[in-house]
Amino acid sequence: MNLIQLTDLHCVRYGRQAMGRCETNTLAERALRAVRNFRPRADAVLITGDLTDNGLPGEYELLAGILRRTLDVPVYVIPGNHDRRENFRAGLAHLPGVTSDPEFVQYTIEDLPVRVIMLDTVIPGNPAGEMCARRMAWLEARLAEQPGRPTMIAMHHPPFNCGLNDAIGLRDMAGFTALVARHPQVQRIICGHHHRPVTAPVAQAVASICPGVAHQVELDLGQEGLIGLWNLEPAAFQVHVWLEQPGGPAIISHTAYVDSYPGPFPFQADPESPH
Repeated sequence: MNLIQLTDLHCVRYGRQAMGRCETNTLAERALRAVRNFRPRADAVLITGDLTDNGLPGEYELLAGILRRTLDVPVYVIPGNHDRRENFRAGLAHLPGVTSDPEFVQYTIEDLPVRVIMLDTVIPGNPAGEMCARRMAWLEARLAEQPGRPTMIAMHHPPFNCGLNDAIGLRDMAGFTALVARHPQVQRIICGHHHRPVTAPVAQAVASICPGVAHQVELDLGQEGLIGLWNLEPAAFQVHVWLEQPGGPAIISHTAYVDSYPGPFPFQADPESPH
Protein backbone atom coordinates (compact mmCIF):
# COMPACT_ATOMS: atom_id res chain seq x y z
CA MET A 1 0.00 0.00 0.00
CA ASN A 2 1.25 3.43 -0.94
CA LEU A 3 -1.23 5.97 0.39
CA ILE A 4 -0.45 9.69 -0.08
CA GLN A 5 -2.00 12.30 2.22
CA LEU A 6 -2.27 16.00 1.42
CA THR A 7 -4.05 18.58 3.48
CA ASP A 8 -5.09 22.22 3.69
CA LEU A 9 -5.02 23.26 0.03
CA HIS A 10 -7.10 26.41 0.69
CA CYS A 11 -8.02 26.95 -2.97
CA VAL A 12 -9.64 30.27 -3.84
CA ARG A 13 -11.47 31.70 -6.84
CA TYR A 14 -9.53 32.61 -9.97
CA GLY A 15 -7.51 35.78 -9.52
CA ARG A 16 -7.65 35.74 -5.72
CA GLN A 17 -5.01 35.05 -3.06
CA ALA A 18 -5.69 33.37 0.27
CA MET A 19 -5.23 35.76 3.18
CA GLY A 20 -4.44 38.47 0.65
CA ARG A 21 -1.00 37.20 -0.26
CA CYS A 22 -0.73 33.40 -0.57
CA GLU A 23 -0.98 31.81 -4.05
CA THR A 24 -2.70 28.69 -2.78
CA ASN A 25 -4.08 27.59 -6.16
CA THR A 26 -0.62 27.51 -7.71
CA LEU A 27 0.86 25.82 -4.66
CA ALA A 28 -1.91 23.20 -4.55
CA GLU A 29 -1.43 22.32 -8.22
CA ARG A 30 2.33 22.16 -7.74
CA ALA A 31 1.85 19.70 -4.86
CA LEU A 32 -0.56 17.53 -6.81
CA ARG A 33 1.89 17.36 -9.70
CA ALA A 34 4.58 16.24 -7.25
CA VAL A 35 2.23 13.51 -6.02
CA ARG A 36 1.55 12.44 -9.61
CA ASN A 37 5.29 12.06 -10.19
CA PHE A 38 6.03 10.30 -6.91
CA ARG A 39 7.36 6.75 -7.19
CA PRO A 40 6.18 4.21 -6.48
CA ARG A 41 2.86 5.44 -7.78
CA ALA A 42 0.17 6.14 -5.18
CA ASP A 43 -2.59 3.57 -4.78
CA ALA A 44 -4.85 6.39 -3.56
CA VAL A 45 -4.68 10.02 -2.46
CA LEU A 46 -6.38 11.32 0.69
CA ILE A 47 -7.00 15.05 1.22
CA THR A 48 -7.82 15.74 4.85
CA GLY A 49 -9.77 18.97 4.81
CA ASP A 50 -9.65 22.69 4.04
CA LEU A 51 -9.74 21.96 0.34
CA THR A 52 -10.91 25.54 -0.17
CA ASP A 53 -10.38 28.77 1.72
CA ASN A 54 -13.99 30.01 1.78
CA GLY A 55 -16.13 27.03 0.79
CA LEU A 56 -17.54 28.81 -2.29
CA PRO A 57 -18.91 26.91 -5.32
CA GLY A 58 -16.34 28.45 -7.65
CA GLU A 59 -13.51 27.28 -5.40
CA TYR A 60 -14.69 23.66 -5.61
CA GLU A 61 -15.05 24.00 -9.37
CA LEU A 62 -11.46 25.23 -9.58
CA LEU A 63 -10.20 22.42 -7.36
CA ALA A 64 -12.08 19.78 -9.34
CA GLY A 65 -10.33 21.03 -12.47
CA ILE A 66 -6.91 20.82 -10.82
CA LEU A 67 -7.61 17.27 -9.65
CA ARG A 68 -8.75 16.20 -13.12
CA ARG A 69 -5.60 17.43 -14.84
CA THR A 70 -3.10 16.20 -12.25
CA LEU A 71 -4.23 12.86 -10.80
CA ASP A 72 -5.43 9.61 -12.33
CA VAL A 73 -5.62 7.57 -9.11
CA PRO A 74 -8.56 7.36 -6.66
CA VAL A 75 -8.95 10.57 -4.64
CA TYR A 76 -10.74 10.57 -1.28
CA VAL A 77 -11.64 13.82 0.50
CA ILE A 78 -13.16 15.12 3.73
CA PRO A 79 -14.03 18.72 4.64
CA GLY A 80 -12.23 21.06 7.03
CA ASN A 81 -13.38 24.14 8.90
CA HIS A 82 -12.75 26.39 5.86
CA ASP A 83 -15.07 24.24 3.74
CA ARG A 84 -18.86 24.55 3.56
CA ARG A 85 -20.37 21.11 3.70
CA GLU A 86 -23.27 21.76 1.30
CA ASN A 87 -21.05 23.29 -1.39
CA PHE A 88 -18.43 20.61 -0.78
CA ARG A 89 -20.99 17.85 -1.36
CA ALA A 90 -22.32 19.55 -4.49
CA GLY A 91 -19.00 20.49 -6.06
CA LEU A 92 -17.18 17.21 -5.33
CA ALA A 93 -20.08 14.77 -5.61
CA HIS A 94 -18.20 12.90 -8.36
CA LEU A 95 -15.54 11.75 -5.86
CA PRO A 96 -16.12 8.45 -4.01
CA GLY A 97 -17.98 8.56 -0.72
CA VAL A 98 -18.70 12.29 -0.66
CA THR A 99 -22.49 11.93 -0.72
CA SER A 100 -22.83 8.43 0.75
CA ASP A 101 -23.97 9.78 4.13
CA PRO A 102 -27.17 11.88 4.06
CA GLU A 103 -25.78 14.59 6.35
CA PHE A 104 -22.00 14.39 6.79
CA VAL A 105 -19.06 13.65 4.51
CA GLN A 106 -17.97 10.38 6.10
CA TYR A 107 -17.42 6.93 4.65
CA THR A 108 -15.03 3.97 4.59
CA ILE A 109 -12.43 2.86 2.06
CA GLU A 110 -12.44 -0.92 1.83
CA ASP A 111 -10.16 -1.89 -1.08
CA LEU A 112 -6.75 -1.23 0.51
CA PRO A 113 -4.72 -3.53 2.78
CA VAL A 114 -5.66 -1.18 5.62
CA ARG A 115 -9.25 -0.11 6.18
CA VAL A 116 -9.60 3.69 6.12
CA ILE A 117 -12.43 5.54 7.87
CA MET A 118 -12.94 9.10 6.67
CA LEU A 119 -14.51 11.38 9.31
CA ASP A 120 -16.29 14.72 9.08
CA THR A 121 -15.37 16.89 12.11
CA VAL A 122 -16.76 20.21 10.83
CA ILE A 123 -18.87 22.57 12.95
CA PRO A 124 -20.48 25.01 10.48
CA GLY A 125 -19.30 28.54 11.13
CA ASN A 126 -16.74 27.50 13.76
CA PRO A 127 -13.02 26.82 13.28
CA ALA A 128 -13.04 24.15 16.00
CA GLY A 129 -14.13 20.59 15.33
CA GLU A 130 -16.31 18.00 17.00
CA MET A 131 -17.59 14.47 16.81
CA CYS A 132 -21.23 14.91 17.79
CA ALA A 133 -23.29 12.03 19.18
CA ARG A 134 -24.42 10.93 15.71
CA ARG A 135 -20.90 10.94 14.31
CA MET A 136 -19.50 9.14 17.35
CA ALA A 137 -22.19 6.47 17.02
CA TRP A 138 -21.42 6.13 13.32
CA LEU A 139 -17.71 5.68 14.02
CA GLU A 140 -18.38 3.15 16.79
CA ALA A 141 -20.59 1.14 14.44
CA ARG A 142 -18.02 1.15 11.64
CA LEU A 143 -15.25 0.01 13.95
CA ALA A 144 -17.45 -2.77 15.34
CA GLU A 145 -17.96 -4.14 11.80
CA GLN A 146 -14.36 -5.34 11.31
CA PRO A 147 -12.62 -5.60 14.69
CA GLY A 148 -9.76 -7.69 13.33
CA ARG A 149 -8.78 -5.52 10.39
CA PRO A 150 -6.00 -2.90 10.72
CA THR A 151 -7.64 0.50 10.51
CA MET A 152 -6.62 4.09 9.84
CA ILE A 153 -8.86 7.05 10.70
CA ALA A 154 -8.61 10.26 8.65
CA MET A 155 -10.00 13.49 10.08
CA HIS A 156 -9.33 17.21 9.75
CA HIS A 157 -9.13 18.29 13.40
CA PRO A 158 -6.44 16.47 15.44
CA PRO A 159 -7.78 14.66 18.54
CA PHE A 160 -4.88 15.84 20.72
CA ASN A 161 -3.36 19.06 22.01
CA CYS A 162 -0.02 20.01 20.50
CA GLY A 163 0.67 23.54 21.76
CA LEU A 164 -0.35 25.14 18.45
CA ASN A 165 -3.85 26.42 17.69
CA ASP A 166 -5.31 24.16 20.39
CA ALA A 167 -8.15 26.64 20.94
CA ILE A 168 -9.58 25.56 17.57
CA GLY A 169 -8.92 21.86 17.97
CA LEU A 170 -11.32 18.96 18.40
CA ARG A 171 -13.88 19.19 21.19
CA ASP A 172 -14.24 16.27 23.63
CA MET A 173 -10.90 14.70 22.86
CA ALA A 174 -11.33 12.47 25.91
CA GLY A 175 -14.51 10.91 24.53
CA PHE A 176 -12.92 10.31 21.14
CA THR A 177 -9.79 8.81 22.74
CA ALA A 178 -11.93 6.47 24.84
CA LEU A 179 -13.77 5.30 21.73
CA VAL A 180 -10.49 4.58 19.93
CA ALA A 181 -9.22 2.68 22.97
CA ARG A 182 -12.19 0.32 22.72
CA HIS A 183 -11.09 -0.71 19.22
CA PRO A 184 -7.46 -1.89 19.24
CA GLN A 185 -7.45 -2.40 15.46
CA VAL A 186 -7.06 1.38 15.05
CA GLN A 187 -3.34 1.80 14.36
CA ARG A 188 -3.17 5.29 12.89
CA ILE A 189 -5.08 8.59 12.94
CA ILE A 190 -4.09 11.10 10.25
CA CYS A 191 -5.11 14.75 10.41
CA GLY A 192 -4.65 18.23 8.98
CA HIS A 193 -5.70 21.65 10.31
CA HIS A 194 -2.52 22.74 12.12
CA HIS A 195 -0.23 23.07 9.07
CA ARG A 196 2.76 21.41 10.77
CA PRO A 197 4.19 17.88 11.09
CA VAL A 198 3.20 16.76 14.59
CA THR A 199 2.92 13.26 16.11
CA ALA A 200 1.20 12.17 19.33
CA PRO A 201 -0.38 9.07 20.93
CA VAL A 202 -4.16 8.72 21.01
CA ALA A 203 -4.95 5.61 23.06
CA GLN A 204 -3.06 2.78 21.30
CA ALA A 205 -2.91 4.62 17.98
CA VAL A 206 -0.24 6.89 16.56
CA ALA A 207 -1.81 10.17 15.50
CA SER A 208 -0.12 12.58 13.11
CA ILE A 209 -0.70 15.95 11.49
CA CYS A 210 0.40 16.42 7.90
CA PRO A 211 2.02 19.71 6.86
CA GLY A 212 0.13 21.95 4.46
CA VAL A 213 0.83 22.03 0.74
CA ALA A 214 0.76 25.84 0.62
CA HIS A 215 1.47 27.72 3.85
CA GLN A 216 2.57 26.49 7.28
CA VAL A 217 1.85 27.70 10.81
CA GLU A 218 4.81 29.26 12.59
CA LEU A 219 6.32 26.95 15.20
CA ASP A 220 5.67 29.04 18.32
CA LEU A 221 4.90 26.94 21.38
CA GLY A 222 4.41 30.00 23.57
CA GLN A 223 1.03 30.91 22.08
CA GLU A 224 -0.96 29.63 25.07
CA GLY A 225 -3.88 28.60 22.88
CA LEU A 226 -3.89 31.61 20.57
CA ILE A 227 -4.23 31.24 16.82
CA GLY A 228 -0.75 31.47 15.31
CA LEU A 229 0.83 33.20 12.35
CA TRP A 230 1.64 31.58 9.02
CA ASN A 231 4.73 31.43 6.83
CA LEU A 232 6.04 29.82 3.65
CA GLU A 233 8.18 27.05 5.07
CA PRO A 234 8.64 24.15 2.63
CA ALA A 235 5.38 22.52 1.61
CA ALA A 236 5.05 18.78 2.15
CA PHE A 237 2.79 15.75 1.99
CA GLN A 238 2.93 12.40 3.75
CA VAL A 239 3.26 8.89 2.39
CA HIS A 240 1.74 6.07 4.45
CA VAL A 241 2.93 2.58 3.54
CA TRP A 242 2.08 -0.90 4.83
CA LEU A 243 5.29 -2.76 5.64
CA GLU A 244 6.24 -6.00 7.34
CA GLN A 245 7.83 -5.56 10.77
CA PRO A 246 9.23 -8.08 13.30
CA GLY A 247 5.92 -7.95 15.17
CA GLY A 248 3.75 -8.01 12.06
CA PRO A 249 2.82 -5.51 9.33
CA ALA A 250 2.29 -1.90 10.33
CA ILE A 251 1.65 1.55 8.86
CA ILE A 252 4.90 3.47 8.37
CA SER A 253 4.80 7.16 7.42
CA HIS A 254 7.23 9.40 5.56
CA THR A 255 7.15 13.16 4.97
CA ALA A 256 7.94 14.17 1.38
CA TYR A 257 8.68 17.73 0.33
CA VAL A 258 6.93 19.23 -2.67
CA ASP A 259 9.95 21.22 -3.89
CA SER A 260 13.00 19.73 -5.59
CA TYR A 261 16.41 20.34 -4.03
CA PRO A 262 20.02 19.98 -5.25
CA GLY A 263 21.06 16.34 -5.74
CA PRO A 264 20.91 13.44 -5.63
CA PHE A 265 24.59 12.95 -4.95
CA PRO A 266 26.39 9.62 -4.38
CA PHE A 267 27.63 8.84 -0.91
CA GLN A 268 31.42 9.04 -0.95
CA ALA A 269 33.31 7.93 2.13
CA ASP A 270 36.03 10.15 3.50
CA PRO A 271 39.46 8.43 3.42
CA GLU A 272 39.52 8.63 7.22
CA SER A 273 36.03 7.14 7.68
CA PRO A 274 35.88 4.08 9.97
CA HIS A 275 33.74 2.20 7.46
